[in-house]
Amino acid sequence: MSGTAPSAPGELGPADSHLVVDTANVVGSRPDGWWRDRKKAAQKLIDGLSQLAQQGIASEAGAGGERAWPDIVVVTEGQANGAADPHGRVRVVAADRDGDQAIVDTVRDLMSGNASVQVVTADRGLRSRVEELGAAVVGPSWLRAHLPPD
Repeated sequence: MSGTAPSAPGELGPADSHLVVDTANVVGSRPDGWWRDRKKAAQKLIDGLSQLAQQGIASEAGAGGERAWPDIVVVTEGQANGAADPHGRVRVVAADRDGDQAIVDTVRDLMSGNASVQVVTADRGLRSRVEELGAAVVGPSWLRAHLPPD
């Protein structure tokens, strides 16, 4: 693998870059009734991520309209399990028990070679665990700013 690590928060490497999304944390970051149907809320996020995977993520530098197309992985847990991307653009990892541990395991698997991994979460404990593995971390607001409008 030949990617480079992100140069700054929110900046994805050019190749072999991965975006790992803490679905529960991102969905839970907005009080929009997600708790009434967790699977539907997760599906809505996955649908937006699938569109993002197709159009790419605008570079933070904004130089010449550059875009990145990272491999997008979302981790679901509990009642949100079963949500999927019908287009196959987003990989969904359904955690058996502990979503945070599934994210850590996913990051560990992806960090081989020179791959860059960015995790979307606001969970401080998870943030610390994935940063120890070499991943960059951004918050849910960063992701929401890049998603297509609801």
